[in-house]
Amino acid sequence: MKYLFPLSVFIVFFICVANNSIKRSVQNKVFSDLNLIQKNKVGLVLGTSKYLKNGTVNLYFKYRIDATVELYKNNKIECILISGDNSKEDYDEPTDFKNELISKGIPENKIFLDYAGFRTLDSVVRAKLVFGLNNFTLISQQFHNERALYLARKNGINAIAYNAKDVPNKYGIKVKIREYFARTKVFIDILFKVKPKFIGPKIKII
Repeated sequence: MKYLFPLSVFIVFFICVANNSIKRSVQNKVFSDLNLIQKNKVGLVLGTSKYLKNGTVNLYFKYRIDATVELYKNNKIECILISGDNSKEDYDEPTDFKNELISKGIPENKIFLDYAGFRTLDSVVRAKLVFGLNNFTLISQQFHNERALYLARKNGINAIAYNAKDVPNKYGIKVKIREYFARTKVFIDILFKVKPKFIGPKIKII
């Protein structure tokens, strides 16, 4: 028991250091203003579920769709790579995003899918190793973009990010809390050189 308090202090300290280190290191690569972000050929959308457990539309999903459409229709990206989880037959994040984007007027031939984006690390690293991308624009909420950018940087990828609209704190408080621990895990993944669960054959984005 005498070690419990020092251990707790160390864990809190480590979480704070991880969070601040990630935020500081990518602050010039994250954009919320469409007029300030440079053009990239590909926008990488980080997947999430379309619906919440109660059946309502997930605002994280909706706002990422809105941000992607905004970038495409303002000629800030030419193609879209959607990376998400399709580990179960009845759960397909990339296809949900694709169908929604098509309904918003994005041409189907401009959309590419990565079904093995089980984690942010997988999505970012597979974009390089599988899809051959060394430059792209990440699309997600700011807190998620910051972590993804840090992973990109550590894997030799020159990425920038466009922030989708964030959700109200009350709506997304659990996600924000989990993010602190996810940022801590980034350093563990880097330390142990964790790779994506699957690599697979290379796919070219035209």
